[in-house]
Amino acid sequence: MVLEKIQRENDIKKLDKAELIVLADEIREFLIQKISVSGGHLASNLGVVELTMALHLAFELPKDKIIWDVGHQSYTHKILTGRQEGFDSLRKYGGMSGFPKRKESDCDCFDTGHSSTSISAGLGYAMARQMKGEDYKVVSVIGDGALTGGMAYEALNNASRIRTNFMIVLNDNNMSISENVGGLSKHLNYLRTTESYQEIKTGVANSLSRIPVYGESIVERIRKTKSGIKQLLVQGMLFENMGIMYLGPVDGHDVSGMVRIFREAAKYQGPVLVHVITKKGKGYLPAERHPARFHGTEPFDIETGLPLKKRTKANYTDVFSTVMQKLGERKENVVALTAAMADGTGLKRFRSRFPDRFFDVGIAEEHAVTFAAGLAAAGLKPFVAVYSSFLQRAYDQILHDVCIQNLPVVFAVDRAGLVGSDGETHQGIFDISYLSSIPNMTILAPKNKWELSDMVKFAADFPSPAAIRYPRGEAYDGLKEFREPIAYGKSEVIYREGQIALVALGSMVKTAESVRRLLHEKGYMATLVNARFAKPLDEALLLDLAESHSLIVTLEENAALGGFGAHVAGFLSENKADCRVLVTAIPDDYVEHGNVDILCRELKIDAVSVFDRIVLEYEEWKRTDK
Repeated sequence: MVLEKIQRENDIKKLDKAELIVLADEIREFLIQKISVSGGHLASNLGVVELTMALHLAFELPKDKIIWDVGHQSYTHKILTGRQEGFDSLRKYGGMSGFPKRKESDCDCFDTGHSSTSISAGLGYAMARQMKGEDYKVVSVIGDGALTGGMAYEALNNASRIRTNFMIVLNDNNMSISENVGGLSKHLNYLRTTESYQEIKTGVANSLSRIPVYGESIVERIRKTKSGIKQLLVQGMLFENMGIMYLGPVDGHDVSGMVRIFREAAKYQGPVLVHVITKKGKGYLPAERHPARFHGTEPFDIETGLPLKKRTKANYTDVFSTVMQKLGERKENVVALTAAMADGTGLKRFRSRFPDRFFDVGIAEEHAVTFAAGLAAAGLKPFVAVYSSFLQRAYDQILHDVCIQNLPVVFAVDRAGLVGSDGETHQGIFDISYLSSIPNMTILAPKNKWELSDMVKFAADFPSPAAIRYPRGEAYDGLKEFREPIAYGKSEVIYREGQIALVALGSMVKTAESVRRLLHEKGYMATLVNARFAKPLDEALLLDLAESHSLIVTLEENAALGGFGAHVAGFLSENKADCRVLVTAIPDDYVEHGNVDILCRELKIDAVSVFDRIVLEYEEWKRTDK
């Protein structure tokens, strides 16, 4: 196998042309085999096999810097830098990340996980290289979808000022960028990338500029005339008008063609964008036919492409999807927004049923929030469905454009809490902390699937900003006999007994139920409270619990700093409550990838760990109280 010859970075350069063709096929087969077992991002990686090979052939790693936007398409890059064995532990706890990680390899020069960041990071590298007088190439690889993010355009605007080589590779899989404009574009690109053409163009401009009085005006007139002609004939004038040389489109599955254009582009003294056309899911028919489904996939059967594990129960996203469709039927003012995640957030059904009331703004969370604020100000009821870790990108807009005006925008915060295999960039463990700091914001979290339904309906009639956070995965269907109507700022007392009060929020109510059972088995009685609201706190109930219990334990799937438990402890301290408070939350650190159950044990927020801490704390209280 040719793939066996790849043991470390730059080994690909030892292969001949025939071996490169075989290598591409073997990489695809390797990815399909491995991801069918582990799960992961398949379609995007199958699409960039040749592109990645060409980059590794054209540049020298780790000296040269390749920055992958989002990073979920970096699997071939990992293979070509000697990390094949890591795929057996891909996205598992303690194993290889599904994204570039600087701590994992010197060939990963920048950690990524969120969209539209690569151009900014690459520009930083290029400027630092210039300031330090160093010599290496910088390449930012960005997908066409990521160009819907405003940050990418901010970076492009800034990149036009650089006077040293900086390459942007636009990976276009025919989803956002227009198709090839024909042979003329290819011909002009060939001329413009030759070294002799660059030298002639620069030389002529310099010579004309030296003509007294009229030289500069002649050069400027020529430039304007050339640009006017190109505007009519050549694709890419958006980038050219920003001061960025545009090259392409280039066949993203022609390794030798890409190597040539990359090497020529690397000689240009300024920013240059190479437009590469690829096919998402290439080489595996199910992924080619259904690229969205294979963007991030669970383990699957290779022959059919179907998931190995069939879902028997609805997840929280399914519940939200059903309720939103029913709300849309009942309330004509309800509209739904998402940032390129219609399927992931469960709005696909709403989109099909109410296409005129659905808006996908692309990967642009900031715009989505302010757009929703405008809709709300005009009298509509917008629901913004977004993953927790992506919502934090729009903090400023939530604060300034929604909450200062107290507009009734609802944030459906999916993937709140630990999400598992995607790791640090995707764990939704900060939303309570950053949302609770904003005046006028209300934060809810359901204990089970029925309560999520009730909370969405409550939020539909709520006159102020509200966020409903719910976890990834199967919806809890326990405690269904407890379904008090949602009342603003009020908790739900499920059981009341003993000296220990478990005050749990959202997904941690299920954990608290298990903790209570463990306590009972050891002879400790415990109250169980479903907090329902992270903000505002049910202050009257907390004071009541403090008077009748010696230990209050808060449980949440959020960072401890600024979280629900911190606010509870602060409130009880301010009111000089005579009880101990034990906060169960995620420590002040980033949480790596891995199975959620394993992560909970490591973070000591699983039922057994919480039980052990409670017993220690309670016994200590009894000793000191005596």
